[in-house]
Amino acid sequence: MTTQQQAIFSFSAIALALSSSVAAQQNESANSKNGDQFEKIIVTGVPQKTTVMASSVSVSNISLDEIAISTPRSTAEAFRILPGIRSEATGGEGNANIAVRGLPVASGGAKFLQLQEDGLPVLQFGDIAFGNADIFMRLDNTVQSIESIRGGSASTLASDAPGGIINFISKTGESESGSISTTFGLDYDEYRTDFEYGGDLSDSMRFHVGGFLRQGEGPRDTGYTSNKGGQIKANITKEFKTGFIRVYYKHLDDKSVGYLPMPMHSDGSSLAGFDALSDTPHSAYFINTLSLGKNNEKRIGDMRDGMNPSVDSIGFVANFDLGNDWNIENRFKKSSVSGQFLSPFPAEVADRQSIATSIGGDNAILTYANGPSAGNTFNGDLAMRIHTFDVSMNDFGSIMNDLKLSKSLNENTTLTLGYFASSQSIDMSWLWNSYLMEVKGDNAALLNVVAEDGTSFSDNGLYAYGTPYWGNCCQRNYDVEYETRAPYLALSTRFDNVSIDASVRRDSGDATGTYAGAVTSTVDMNGDGIISKPEEAVAGIDNSHASIVNYDWSYNSYSLGANYQMTADQALFARLSKGGRANADRLLFGKVNADGSVSAQDAVDEVKQYELGIKQRFDSFKIFATAFFATTQEQNFEATSQRFFDREYEAKGLELEATYFIDSFDFRGNVTWTDATINKDALSPELEGNTPRRQADMIYSLMGRYNFAQGAVGVNLIGSTGAYAQDNNDLKFDGYTQVNAFASYDLSENLNLSLNVNNLFNTVGITEAEEGSIPGNDIIRARTLNGRTTSLTLKYSF
Repeated sequence: MTTQQQAIFSFSAIALALSSSVAAQQNESANSKNGDQFEKIIVTGVPQKTTVMASSVSVSNISLDEIAISTPRSTAEAFRILPGIRSEATGGEGNANIAVRGLPVASGGAKFLQLQEDGLPVLQFGDIAFGNADIFMRLDNTVQSIESIRGGSASTLASDAPGGIINFISKTGESESGSISTTFGLDYDEYRTDFEYGGDLSDSMRFHVGGFLRQGEGPRDTGYTSNKGGQIKANITKEFKTGFIRVYYKHLDDKSVGYLPMPMHSDGSSLAGFDALSDTPHSAYFINTLSLGKNNEKRIGDMRDGMNPSVDSIGFVANFDLGNDWNIENRFKKSSVSGQFLSPFPAEVADRQSIATSIGGDNAILTYANGPSAGNTFNGDLAMRIHTFDVSMNDFGSIMNDLKLSKSLNENTTLTLGYFASSQSIDMSWLWNSYLMEVKGDNAALLNVVAEDGTSFSDNGLYAYGTPYWGNCCQRNYDVEYETRAPYLALSTRFDNVSIDASVRRDSGDATGTYAGAVTSTVDMNGDGIISKPEEAVAGIDNSHASIVNYDWSYNSYSLGANYQMTADQALFARLSKGGRANADRLLFGKVNADGSVSAQDAVDEVKQYELGIKQRFDSFKIFATAFFATTQEQNFEATSQRFFDREYEAKGLELEATYFIDSFDFRGNVTWTDATINKDALSPELEGNTPRRQADMIYSLMGRYNFAQGAVGVNLIGSTGAYAQDNNDLKFDGYTQVNAFASYDLSENLNLSLNVNNLFNTVGITEAEEGSIPGNDIIRARTLNGRTTSLTLKYSF
């Protein structure tokens, strides 16, 4: 731990100690102004609505105002202020790796954590290769709050979510109000407008509508407009004497740049000409990529599309009192989802001659393929072998329905019967190519390989249609349907000051479809009548030898919890849970047998968890502490390393969340300590006993704000102690603390001006790297925090 981090934790400990001793003496004004977190009603991952204080789960509810303090530049950055959540939000607007309480991220995405909008999954599986769930959701002013549950009854109240749930809860027009705001990047290219409005349509009907539009280059220099698009969401609620029906609609079409690992020194410092905090391999000289499509037709990918989700979803929730103490709730959503993922990945960073020799033989040289030096010999020290992660998400559509029927057996006991069903399509094509590029920020040029006799081994920077450096692994097409069915049962009761809830769930499903890998052939790709070196072996899809997928799975989940409210201001809870997660597309190309079957062990991963917690509040100070222990069995596949995983993990730790109000100051923070271990590795037993990659001992978010008559100022610290880059536990990242600052001022009663600074001190914080050990040239491929970005927002509320 660095001296800076030690100081931060020392300050935090002192603040908590002081607040405990003086909290009882604080006045009630702060509580009335800021609300009581423990009395908030929670709806996510629990069978019945309940308060935080009365529940036996670890749950948090954060508002848009609290999110704004952390100055997030993406949806996943907002998750970093949630206790227990490790959100590696350095990939841009999406493509974040999100973990909870030490549960592993062996590949990518949010495998054991489900992302939801209004109580239903964004996607049934949160770690679809190149289709992480956070790509398909956006945080804007239509969101009322973000609610998260870690562990607990998430195992039995949702499918494939044993680690927890993060749920976006939308505004529904309960008060007639609205806002419109415009955000400008002061030191980076960003222009965004948000709007939202809601209110009554009649005495029994209300609505809310809103969304955003934006365009700009983003926090790193891509050389073109790389963020462009927006979202619109709307809902209408009809109230009846015995309940309500609410209809939702969402349209998302937003292009955003996807940042992949990029070259830097092993300590995170920048290479000459490439700034780790502000540069990226994206370039105005690298826009189009020609390849064969899913049916081996010629198609052109546009690098400016980046991550481009296209979502149209419609759904409803109905909740009615049926009489005789029966209640019914049904949530339904049908989504049409497709999109692109296109971004340059440095497969190798090496000296120019070794790369030239590997392609064109001895005495081959590199020349500029484009840019201001086109045709000249490249004399730079380093070059990059680039693989285009060019993925077409043809169909990720889904249909989901969650039905709950509840019966109050008496005034203290409720029985809930539920049935969840979903159909998730994963129709995707990987259409990758190989290029050479100079190592340079701010519009790098592509490079050609030329032999001594003048023979060219590349066409305008492209040296292969496909990825021969990786054995042409990555021309793929698969079209698989995943059906999930899950009946569940929950019982909750209360005896005096003790609340007990128990729930069970039976998940079963089946997968059917096909998948096909690569085949090479000679194709005149550019149509000039001449077969160039790259055109001699063009990778396409081997559709004539497609393999079948035809397997099913099932698993049982349970959760048992108890909450003992010792006083009105103090409660203890304990819980044990077992949950599962069905594996999806990451089993393809290695884990599926010739007849389409998959072993039961590969089809499902299981998580067992134990929790013990305490909730304590004083007049102005509240603390929520949870000790946890979890064991995880996992099968996985990582695209960038082409490796399968077959492991068992163990994680234990302590999660702390606290708030403190005194006069015009308020403080909020959380700290999570985790001790995680690879207990068993069937494929690499030498890793047993090691710490899982990127798992820090401690992660934290600390926020302080001073409120005055016409505004507020504050600071947010988000950080992590050191973590190993890979499971071999050799290369270790330094810990970091990212400082974000904000200031808000009311120009008039309805007009507000706010200034937000993300990463105020330009801190380097590496979140992931491809290398597990320091290479001879000390150059790794990694993702780090973006450098300082400052934005100004003008917001009019009405």
